[in-house]
This record gives sequence, C-alpha cells and structure tokens, in this order.
Amino acid sequence: MKRLLSVVVSVYNEEAVLKRFYEESSRVLRNIAWDYELLFVNDGSRDESHSILLRLAQQDSRVKVVSFSRNFGHEAAMIAGIDYSRGDGIICMDADLQHPPECIPEIVEKFENGYQVINMVRTKNKSAGLIKNLTSAAFYNLINVLSDVHFENNASDFFAVSRQVAQVLKDNYRERVRFLRGYVQNVGFKRTTIEYEARERAAGESKYSLRKLFRFSVNTIVCFSNLPLKLGIYAGVLAGSLGLIVLIYTLLTRRGAPSGYATIVVLICFMFAVLFLIVGIIGEYIAILFTELKDRPIYIVEETKNLDEE
Repeated sequence: MKRLLSVVVSVYNEEAVLKRFYEESSRVLRNIAWDYELLFVNDGSRDESHSILLRLAQQDSRVKVVSFSRNFGHEAAMIAGIDYSRGDGIICMDADLQHPPECIPEIVEKFENGYQVINMVRTKNKSAGLIKNLTSAAFYNLINVLSDVHFENNASDFFAVSRQVAQVLKDNYRERVRFLRGYVQNVGFKRTTIEYEARERAAGESKYSLRKLFRFSVNTIVCFSNLPLKLGIYAGVLAGSLGLIVLIYTLLTRRGAPSGYATIVVLICFMFAVLFLIVGIIGEYIAILFTELKDRPIYIVEETKNLDEE
C-alpha cells in the first residue's frame, strides 16, 4: 500500500493564483511514488477563493477543503490543515507559488530516508526588497540571542513533518498565540534542511503589512523567551551603578552632585523610558496569558469538502 502525502495549503484571497497552484502542484505530485491529498484551508477569504476551491474539489477527489467561518490568520490555517491531514508525511506551504512545488520530490526523498522534520530554508527571495531581507535576518539573529531554541535563519512557513511529529503538534502545541515554524524546530526528532529559492508571487500581494509583521515578531519573542521580563533587573542594576558612580565622584571631588537643567531632564527622560518599556513588556506577557486563559478556539470550521465522506 502506498504511503500518503498530505500537502496543506493556507489560502486567503488567492483567487488569482489558485488554479495555477493546483495545476503545478498536481503535475509534480502525480510523478511521486506516494499517494497524495491536497488539503486547502480557506482562511475566511473574501474573494472567489472559496468557490474556486469547491469546484476543484468537485473535479478531483484528492482535493480537500476546510473553510473557516472567518479569518483566523495564517498560523491557525496551518494548524487546522495539520489537524485534518491523514498523511504519513505532511507538507505545509502557501498558495502564492513562492514556495515552489518542484521541491516536493526532494522532501519525499527525505521522508524515505527517515527524517521526520524538514525545514525549508530560503537562499533568496525575489519578491522581497532590501529592507524586508535585512529585517528578516535581524529578526532571526535577535530571536536566537533571546531564546534557548536555535532557529534556522530564513526558515519559512514552508516545512514538512512526519505523522508522528504532526500528532505531537495536534496534542501538545495548542497555544492561541503561536509560532508554528518555531514549534517545528523545537520538537526534536531527526531533522534536516533543504535550501530553496523563493519565487516571485504568481499574483496578488503579500497579506502581511509592516504592522502585522511587527505584531508577529513581538508575539514570537514573547512565546519563546522570558529574557525581556528580566530587563527590569538589568535596568535596576544599571541605574544603581550610575548612582554609585555619581556618589563616588561627589565624595572624591567634594564639589557636590553634578548640576544642570539639561542633565536632570535627560536622566529623567531616560529612566522613564526604561520604566515604560519594562511596563510595556510585562503588558505583552500579561496579554498572552489573558488570551490563553480565555481558551477560545484556535479556529472555527464552517464547511468541509471531500472530508466528511471518509
């Protein structure tokens, strides 16, 4: 009996590229030794993506569709795809064709060689500008400094896991605020990487604005590091050290404390900036805790296609 490969595809307003993605990926999948299913997760699209997916599912029983009741976000769509997948191996990728389907045979080969976690690492991103590439590199360097977990630089939401790893993600990694590619690199198991060159977007535009990317980066740091919470201690040590230096200076010179309006204003502004920064960081952690305590669903499924019959 053939092993089954599940290809999980997150979809949000991708009407312009869905048919092309289906055609290219199906052409590649038909030439591998495994059986396969294409599992599209419609993340509350407001264009014709839902209708296109239903037509594809009607034409091809290997196409499975999970539709959310509203937009829950890319991370929720990927974990939903993993939840509904049945494969011995699961590949997560985007529908915009920046994640090239021609990498699938190499991923399958890695599965056959016993690897259970396969990280896809970008060597080049044609659609990203200089600023985005620099900020992406800076983000990975920062999270590697702050976190105990080592993240592959330029790892993306294009990755593959075995059924065993997928079961771990289904059972144990159910946070409402999550960084799925980070969890994949954190679970252990036999892992490897495959390098690829990201294509230009086949159509449409990126769904991540600068504001969303910043919010995503903050959530990632909060999820994987408690070091920011210790900034209060470091700031206290720094302020105490400065006070001690001023005291020693005063005693040695016997001139009294340094005076001057500008000096006082600068010191007050600096200390209040540090204080508000620490309060803001604590607020981020409290917000994460509040979200988790509410225990609301990660996603809500409105409709499925080619899944209920099985």
